[in-house]
Formats: sequence, structure tokens, C-alpha cells
Amino acid sequence: MSLFDQVEDDLASRPLADRMRPKNLDEYIGQHHLLGAGKPLRQAIASGHPHSMIFWGPPGTGKTTLAKLIAGYCDAEFVTISAVLAGVKDVRAAVARAQQLQQEQGRRTMLFVDEVHRFNKSQQDAFLPYVEDGTFTLIGATTENPSFELNNALLSRARVYVLKSLEADDLRQIIDRAMADAELGLAERGISVSDALRDQLAQTADGDGRRVLNLLEIAVDLADSKGQNEVDDNDLAEVLSGTIRRFDKGGEAFYDQISALHKCVRGSAPDAALYWLCRMLDGGCDPVYLMRRVVRMASEDIGNADPRALRIALDAWESFDKLGSPEGELVIAQAVAYLACAPKSNAVYVAYKAAMNDAKSHGSAEVPVHLRNAPTKLMKELGYGKEYRYAHDEPDAYAAGEQYFPDTMQDRSYYQPVNRGLEIKMAEKLARLRELDKQYKK
Repeated sequence: MSLFDQVEDDLASRPLADRMRPKNLDEYIGQHHLLGAGKPLRQAIASGHPHSMIFWGPPGTGKTTLAKLIAGYCDAEFVTISAVLAGVKDVRAAVARAQQLQQEQGRRTMLFVDEVHRFNKSQQDAFLPYVEDGTFTLIGATTENPSFELNNALLSRARVYVLKSLEADDLRQIIDRAMADAELGLAERGISVSDALRDQLAQTADGDGRRVLNLLEIAVDLADSKGQNEVDDNDLAEVLSGTIRRFDKGGEAFYDQISALHKCVRGSAPDAALYWLCRMLDGGCDPVYLMRRVVRMASEDIGNADPRALRIALDAWESFDKLGSPEGELVIAQAVAYLACAPKSNAVYVAYKAAMNDAKSHGSAEVPVHLRNAPTKLMKELGYGKEYRYAHDEPDAYAAGEQYFPDTMQDRSYYQPVNRGLEIKMAEKLARLRELDKQYKK
């Protein structure tokens, strides 16, 4: 076998997503907000002296490819390590390599750390002196929010660039480029893919460029194995069966989506709330987790404006436990739709936080003597419960002017019902009772 044949075989064995990596910025698709004319990252690359940086974005958005391109434009040695597999020893080896290149060839090194959030604090700290003295330029890639996962010291030495999920048009360009490329792509295979199926692939890939190329390659392989000259609907359905939307349990996408669901319920937007609920269910979110959050929404954002909301949320949870998935998911949707349409009040939530703040800041204030329990003779002799006014013996079952807070505190008014739902009536009643208190104290 000749060297040329060996190179050809090596090329053919590489996945399509790897073969189709852009060789320059003109071939790079997506991230226009960073790489368009005059945009910050484009300017940093053009300067030839890029700073250390963190690429934060979902899988398949081109973080690794972009790092390699930057190293190429800056004529820097590209060294890569994965935080999933590497440790401090590997960091030291990368440092030694960078120092050797700097001393012997005067060449810069660009250290690319994939999944950089997987490094613990001590491992992240190991980078700092070498980033600081210019031994290498660091590019870290992460799918998680750097604010939560990376040390402040490291963040202060690197600029964070947010990479966005690829748009359907971007993914379609990636498909078209792969289908048209005879050297690295699929053109030489002689198998066609219709525009409609290409659009379907772009939608299904969910913003992930690597994923769209993997799915395309599998579909073409499947058609080829059947002796077909085109990918048909059945081929694509077989390839796409079992694929799910991007959803990282416990990751940034997870918390963004539950935040969106909660805010849609709070904002009385049932259609959008149902959409985000279905996104999470479709992505594999635990329905029990969702039910816990729905119960919280019923109390935090609806409260006494419609007390039935809490009961409906709890009933939905119980019903789901009995039905299981997927049948029980409908009752979750029913509860979410009801909560989104219900009158809203966070009066109890606000009152609870204010009361808790007082409870923590006023120390162990004693219970007023007249409110204390007096189960023994000694307690009664000490005055426990004395002069307590039994509300049911008072006019309208209300002891006007009675003191219920500790002697060291003035009366507080935490709970302020809103002018919506059942709290309208509650507000009217409380206003009437407070007027009675004022008259009693005159």
C-alpha cells in the first residue's frame, strides 16, 4: 500500500463531522455575533495576539474548531487536553512543552482545555501563573455557566465568549456543504438527499453542528447499504428514531428551561408555559421534579388569590403517581395550564420573607406572658395566659387591640393581600379589623 493510499484510508475512516471542520474563518458557519466584521472575537484574531478566553456554549457549536482556527491564524502551537481525563500532571506536561517551544523556537503555544469546568479549584489554579506570564494562551471550552463553575481568578484573566446554538439556516448550510464536497464530504457517494429531508435534519439536530453531520452520515450509509441512490423518508425516520432534544439535567439548559416555565406561569402565559413543560418532558426531565416546582409555583405566585391552585397541583402530583408516564404527564399539563390562568399573588411569599427576616434579626424575643401556655399550677401563678382574650368570646370573634407580637417589637404588617382573586375579600376583612384595632387603642 502506498503512502497516498494510506492517507486516503485514514481520511475515509474519520467521521464526517471531523473531516468537514472549517480550514479558515470564511468556511466557519454560525456565531455571527462574535465573528462578523468588527465583532470582538474577529478583531482579537486579526490582531495576531489573542488573549486568553473561555468559550461557553452548547455542544456542537464549534468551540474546538474555533480554537484550532485561532491557533492557525496566530501561528501558535495547538495543544489540547480534556479536563475529563487530564489532571495536574497533564497541565505540567503542557506547560513544559510550551516553555520548550518558547525557548527553542520562540513559538507561542495555545492550550485548549475542553470541558474546563470539570477541573477542580486546585487544577484551575495550576493554570494561573502560566497564563499570567504568557507561557501559553489559554482557551477553555465549557457547556456550563463559567460564573458558577470557574474560579474568579481564572475568569479575571480570560474573556468569556458566549457561543449560541446554530440556527436552522446555519445547519442547512453545513448539510449542503457536506453534500457538495467531493474530497472530504459525501458528493462522491452519489446518494442524494432532498431539500425537505435536509430541512428535517436541520430541525432535528437542535442547534448542534456535529450532530447534524453525524445524522446525515448515518442516513447516507443506511441508504447505501440498501443499494439506494437517495435517502428516503423511511431511512431518515429510522435514523431519527430515539433522538431527543438537548437537555442537560442539572446543567445550564436545565435551569434555564425550568426558569422559563416558572416565569410563564407567573406571567399568565399558559401557551408558553405548556411549551416549556413539553420541552422539558421531551428532553427527559424527571416529572416528579416538575411536580415539586409546580407545587411551589402554586404557593409562591398564586397563593391565597386562588387557594384551589395548591390543591390542584397536589392532586396532579398524586394522579401522576397513580398513572405514571406517559399517561400522567397530561395531568401535569392540566395543573400548569390552570396555574398560568389563575389570579396571581405573591403576598404570602413577600410576607414570609419579611417575617423570616424579623425572626432572624430580633433574636430570641420572648412570647408575651398573656399568650403563653399554662398547663401547670406554677405557670398559672407566674401569670402565664393571664389576661388573654379568647377571640370567640369577643364581638365578631375578634379581640380588637390584642397584642400578639413580642413586647420588644412593634406590630408588623407583613401580609398585604393583592387586589386579585380571593385576596380581594381578605384585604377587605383585614382593613376592617385594623380599623377596629385603631378604635380600641384610642
